[in-house]
Amino acid sequence: MPDTIIDLLRHGEPRGGSMYRGNSIDDPLSDKGWQQMWQSVGEYSSWQHIISSPMLRCKEFAELLAKNLNIPVHIEDNFKEVGFGSWEGLTREQVKNTNLTEYNNFYSDPVNKRPLEAEDLNSFIQRVTTSYNKIVHDFKNQNILIVAHAGVIRSILATTVQAPAMGMYNFKIDNACFSRINANSCNIIFTNQFLINI
Repeated sequence: MPDTIIDLLRHGEPRGGSMYRGNSIDDPLSDKGWQQMWQSVGEYSSWQHIISSPMLRCKEFAELLAKNLNIPVHIEDNFKEVGFGSWEGLTREQVKNTNLTEYNNFYSDPVNKRPLEAEDLNSFIQRVTTSYNKIVHDFKNQNILIVAHAGVIRSILATTVQAPAMGMYNFKIDNACFSRINANSCNIIFTNQFLINI
């Protein structure tokens, strides 16, 4: 019986560069971001279906890739990035310069010391996990690509290895990098690689 292989691809660099960009800022990919995405997927074409976040930095690439591969694409609202509340649209330097205590508190305990009005992390993980489990069930024995955000991918990886919420921050997920899960065995095959190098 074939395995259920779930591939996770983070979006490339968005327009506006690096900032706390959760689910309220919908910037599209920059030119560099588009190049990162195409370089990452390379010539790979074995997916049967693509699932994407509705945010432009994921959705536009997912829809074009699906069209090129002539496969279906589904937009999954629950795969939006985690909300950063009052930090949305700010860079790390801006947050550090205006509220160093809040910044340090978050990085020492990102589960319980969230930015003001930020999405609750356990609620975020629950919404992502619910949709992910449905995808694994609905696409059994297939190779599926999920195009999403660092937070979404971290959440799925941490859930796969049954790590607590804090464990998701142990995964470094760069722009346009790729992770693969064997959902049958609940194993992470690899993470933070470029697919072209597989």
